[in-house]
Amino acid sequence: MIRINLLPHRAEKRRARKIQFIALSVISLIAGVLLIGFVHAVIGAKISYQERRNTYLKQEITILDKQIEEIKKLREQTASLLARKNVVEGLQSTRADVVHLLDQMLRILPDGVYIKSLKQTGSTINMAGYAQSNARVSTLMRAVEDSPWLDTPVLVEVHAASVGGARVSEFTLTFNLTKGQAGGKNDAKPTVKKG
Repeated sequence: MIRINLLPHRAEKRRARKIQFIALSVISLIAGVLLIGFVHAVIGAKISYQERRNTYLKQEITILDKQIEEIKKLREQTASLLARKNVVEGLQSTRADVVHLLDQMLRILPDGVYIKSLKQTGSTINMAGYAQSNARVSTLMRAVEDSPWLDTPVLVEVHAASVGGARVSEFTLTFNLTKGQAGGKNDAKPTVKKG
């Protein structure tokens, strides 16, 4: 006897393929969602890590900026202190210059020469005064040249003037104040008279 299968086997196969397709689609969808979630989590973790690093770097940069400001202030203070130190050293090294200048003026000023004004600018001395004659001005210039603390006398001007009814030579003289050297020029030492 011949058996004939009248069941719709093609429809069964179609339905089975459809179910298989739906199952594979659902599995693929779930796998895709899981993969996207995993990638999202990894990227989120990396972004979070980078943000933490950026925050740390910003904090460190802020600290370094403060330290740089402190260093700048310290450098400014150091420069200011060095400038003060240089000024003090300059004053310290030249404080005896006025004493030497006045001492030399007492020693070299010839009789008949009177100082009207004495002005110091750096190491240059400008002197104005009166002399009884031009010869006394020449004597003063030679004395300046021979002094261990004074040098390069330059006569700026000399002209006749009348002071208190007497005719005198009014002069202006410039010279330099130098550091005296031992054994250099004729050192004008005070003489002590024994009585």
